[in-house]
Amino acid sequence: MRYRCITVLYALAVVPLGSLAKPLSPRWGPMYTKHSWNAVPENWQSQGHPPPGTTINLYIALKSHHEDALSDTLYEVSEPTHPRHHLTTEQVAKLIAPHPQTLELVNSWLMHQGIPSSSISMTHGGNTLTLKDVSITQANALLNASYRLYKHVEHGGTIVRTVGYALPAGLHRHVLTVAPTTSFFSPPPRTQRHPPPNGPDGGAVGLVRAASGEPVTMLSSREEIDTINPSFLRWLHGTSTYIPASTDRNSLGIVGFLEDYPSPADLEAFMRKYRSDAEDATFTVTQVNNGGYDPEKPAIEASLDLQYAEAMAYPTPHIFYSTGRGASNTDDWYISFLGYFLREPRENIPKTISTSYCSEEKTASLEYSVYVCNLFGQLGLLGVSVLYATCDDGVGKDCTLSDGTIRFKPPFPATCPFVTAVGGTMDYNPEVGASFSGGGFSDYFKLPRYQRRVVPAFLQNLGNKHQGLYNASGRGLPDISAQSVGFPIFVNGEEKEVHGTSGATPVVAGIIALINDYQISRNRPVLGFLNPLLYGRAAVALTDITSGTNPGCNTDGFSAVPGWDPVSSTRLFFFFFFTFDVG
Repeated sequence: MRYRCITVLYALAVVPLGSLAKPLSPRWGPMYTKHSWNAVPENWQSQGHPPPGTTINLYIALKSHHEDALSDTLYEVSEPTHPRHHLTTEQVAKLIAPHPQTLELVNSWLMHQGIPSSSISMTHGGNTLTLKDVSITQANALLNASYRLYKHVEHGGTIVRTVGYALPAGLHRHVLTVAPTTSFFSPPPRTQRHPPPNGPDGGAVGLVRAASGEPVTMLSSREEIDTINPSFLRWLHGTSTYIPASTDRNSLGIVGFLEDYPSPADLEAFMRKYRSDAEDATFTVTQVNNGGYDPEKPAIEASLDLQYAEAMAYPTPHIFYSTGRGASNTDDWYISFLGYFLREPRENIPKTISTSYCSEEKTASLEYSVYVCNLFGQLGLLGVSVLYATCDDGVGKDCTLSDGTIRFKPPFPATCPFVTAVGGTMDYNPEVGASFSGGGFSDYFKLPRYQRRVVPAFLQNLGNKHQGLYNASGRGLPDISAQSVGFPIFVNGEEKEVHGTSGATPVVAGIIALINDYQISRNRPVLGFLNPLLYGRAAVALTDITSGTNPGCNTDGFSAVPGWDPVSSTRLFFFFFFTFDVG
């Protein structure tokens, strides 16, 4: 059997864990805080009690019987030297399953609290108990919580949350987190309307097409680049001559939130002007958890994401996932769309998923962030490449903590080690890191094994600069970058120019979708979780970006240098993937 590691982990499922093998106590005892905030997180204001009759779906994330099973197996199947046999949904469920005694204990507690078994289901790949339509009164009693309606002061969105919740002492070692509780993540789009000064520059350049060895000369003067259009991007990344051959077995998914919708008419207008061979480009819309869709009300974010993914990957099928928050509009954004994917058969999930929304990492608890990150890890095990933008605030916008100290603010979910974080570049010849490119180090996630060689080298050169402002032992980001300044798009029939890592992310996703197409056409496995490959054998396909800074928090931020850095890292060149076997 090829899954040597998985076989061992499966065996653990039937071995009683030392602390769990003791008799279960029917007495629940006092409640102890699982997580709480000292104050309402920044940018949120309480609006008082939720409206009468408000209900929520509660997600109780259970700890797996072997806490390292998911990460160990994900790294194993994603290593470039591995045969890259991704798992089935059934294998993933077995891998992450909680210990049977955990299920018994938590179900016993819920029964004791009067939760009917008919309202409880196992979801999200097999380690989450979902309680449907729980009243706020019942949720407060169950979790010793005080749910309120909160409004975001900038984008106006509302959520139902509590600043603290508790569980019986005997459940703390069995339950990773409960959601929605203290997570104040809200994924505002990071697209910016007007480009910063010193936009894209041009320059003479010569390349060699890896497929044919034919020299190519383009852009003979800087005046020829005034916007970052699809022709330039396809040339820059070496995708212009590739024609997808597996469109019946490959697709690219784009996730949208906050009632951001794309328009077929805008896509047609964009393609007519910028990629005339793709005027017939189209997309399908899947509405997730009561996500709406109104093509008459297109948004900048969704238009940017879809138009540039299509421009890079046409005619690969594109699916726009309009994600809502359930009938009561109270569900968690990330848990909603991840739950949808993890309920689908593996063959129905897009091989590449692009998302250009993010939040500050410390607007949720560590346990919640780990839970969501592990859901991304499950997608990686299924062979899905997940890409996330790193936001447009450099190392942070306002980094003053409640005690007056300064701390950089990394963006989530980009800090999750199981996604590929996409930063931004600008200019050309030389290409530099964009000043707004989100980058830095996670405060929640430790340095992943695929970065153990490159990140310490950067930190050694950094020395004591910014000491105390970031977590030197944390996961670094970004993993890869792309152009992010001066994107022309069409929105409601009007042409606009925008910039941001929101543009870089669908560009990279489109390239990955093309590589997956190439793999499928040759009966090879798709790439899946990208990072071990990007930091390993695929390094020959990356162009190092060695200049630029990402200031923020009243500092000059980090600086791009030769090798990995937390500004722009590297840029992908498509055809180099075909000079070696990616598995």
